[in-house]
Amino acid sequence: MDSRLESRVLIREFDEDKDFKIVEKLEKNCEIGTKKGVSIFTNMVGDPLSRIRFYPLHVTLVAELLETKEIVGVVRGCIKSMGTSSESLFKMGCILGLRVSPSHRRKGVALKLVTSVEEWMLKNGAEYASLATEKNNDASINLFTIKCNYVNLSSLFIFVHPIPTSTPIEHISRDIKIEKVNIDQAISLYRRALKSKELYLLDMDVILKEKLSLGTWVSYFKDEGKLNLMKMVDDENTITNETSSSSWVMFSIWNTCEAYKLQLKKSQPLRFLHTTLNHAREKIFPCLRMSLSESLCKPFGFLFLYGLHGEGENLGELMESIWRFTSRLGESMKDCRVVITELGFGDPLTKHVPQTDSMSCMDDLWYTKRLSSQIGEKDEVLVKGQVGNVFVDPRDF
Repeated sequence: MDSRLESRVLIREFDEDKDFKIVEKLEKNCEIGTKKGVSIFTNMVGDPLSRIRFYPLHVTLVAELLETKEIVGVVRGCIKSMGTSSESLFKMGCILGLRVSPSHRRKGVALKLVTSVEEWMLKNGAEYASLATEKNNDASINLFTIKCNYVNLSSLFIFVHPIPTSTPIEHISRDIKIEKVNIDQAISLYRRALKSKELYLLDMDVILKEKLSLGTWVSYFKDEGKLNLMKMVDDENTITNETSSSSWVMFSIWNTCEAYKLQLKKSQPLRFLHTTLNHAREKIFPCLRMSLSESLCKPFGFLFLYGLHGEGENLGELMESIWRFTSRLGESMKDCRVVITELGFGDPLTKHVPQTDSMSCMDDLWYTKRLSSQIGEKDEVLVKGQVGNVFVDPRDF
């Protein structure tokens, strides 16, 4: 950090009563727009903690100039309980929403915020810290890999599909049945499915019970037999069916519209939107190939497909049915404009995502570092190198 700034910056916890308007203004000033005058920001719907409130352990830190009390940076952090395919269990901290005022960048403020949130994670039992960033965000990658010693944990694909507003959504094939399951069934299904992931969450039951989780469904072919979701056999909770259904996909839907919305502003007419922003904002908008209509200038939300898991050989048509089903659901919801999912590069379902003209894809990178270790302790996460089949937490969006 700039020695002149080191003694003048205080990192403290966010005070919701007095800091909300200031941090909101800071984040708007950190918007990144194109030369044509486009900028996008997250509308927190009156709740500045909406991005992290769903994590049991979370914090928001701000960087404040001691002399003027000006807030020049902010970072959010949370802690998750994780598991691996080798049955290792650990706590991982996640860094979200790092922002620094344009006038105070390249002075070490971001580094001090990161160091402070890592200290908070360590104090609260986290063994690892992690973050996600887009592949072409060189500034973020350099900060975390060169200055903070993070290493690449995984590469993922973000698939984005705008919900049509001028053309009807295609019908789901009559050969396919999409059946909603109850919470207990969903928990049992995921308890089995998550064992195939190299990295997954241990509190899936908590996520499924959150108000933003709209439910869990299973898609399968009618002529291959009705899935008997109530009948589980042996200790592995193997899913059985009345005949012998060979192909099925399950999925859950997370509704961001109730937590926060995205909004874009423009200074002049544009035909298409091309811009890059931080976290959910910058992940979504570079992918959108939609006209910049007046409707998009209003706050809008999206549905996030999570917990995708499929078995069988005929998964392509089932995956198409899921996107159509979710788009139809979003079509009926106020201010919902987009459907998104994210899959690890090693996830078998990646190759079955519908390849349509309106479907976009971009790369996402996960980085991690060890925060604490004991002498002689084996590192179950970093020793594997890149992991390819991971569970993506809908709360991260």
